[in-house]
Amino acid sequence: MPATHRPRQSPAGWDADSLHDPHAQPDKAARVQAMFDAIAPAYERFNTVATLGRDAAWRRKTVAAAGVQPGDVVLDVCCGTGDMLRAFARHAPAAGLLIGVDFAANMLAHTRKRCQEPFSVLIRADTLRLPLANESADVISCAFGVRNFRDLELGFREMFRVARPGARVVILEFATPENLVLRWAYRLYCSVVLPWMGALLSRDRTGAYRYLPRSIQTFEPATALAGRLEAAGFREIELRPMSFGGVMLYRGVKPAGG
Repeated sequence: MPATHRPRQSPAGWDADSLHDPHAQPDKAARVQAMFDAIAPAYERFNTVATLGRDAAWRRKTVAAAGVQPGDVVLDVCCGTGDMLRAFARHAPAAGLLIGVDFAANMLAHTRKRCQEPFSVLIRADTLRLPLANESADVISCAFGVRNFRDLELGFREMFRVARPGARVVILEFATPENLVLRWAYRLYCSVVLPWMGALLSRDRTGAYRYLPRSIQTFEPATALAGRLEAAGFREIELRPMSFGGVMLYRGVKPAGG
């Protein structure tokens, strides 16, 4: 009988079983990639609505924390649709080169449409295997992306590898507020409102907006994430809570002898 070729199956969406511990799924990277490819068209609109526009302020503060100097090479990993890249272009115009990296093709396609500034370079790649030379970036940023890494330790090591001595790393990530009342309200919003809003605005069928709250609830505490940055080699680690502790800004520096 002639050989037959079975069509390649798409990665499964997020269901109840996989959402029990999304970070432990062996195919997490494939699921995340397929998820972002699916929600790319509505991604920024959802972020603006879901955060009541606060995401723009968080990015401005992240750019300020990066301390961009004239001529700096800025690398934004998990760049998505380019909102962080545009924030650097707008608020740190002295940067010499902006580089965006993401492994979801549809997200990068929307970046090309929305980023009019000649920030120059977009690369489709996984942050765990950056196609960049050692010590080639002065600033490395990641907005709401490290939670999606398949391997945090490897991702931070790669960021450290491509950072020049003295380079700054700035990371935005969701966190769980310490205040009990705020934590209850935050979890209610994430678990009930966000999935409903995601289904309404993006017509998502991958479970992306069920993944979001579970990936926050099952993610490492802020202090543990800061410890991973230090273990990768970064120093002068700072944690700056925003929006009543629902968002955390991490900052670190690669030492001169690094």
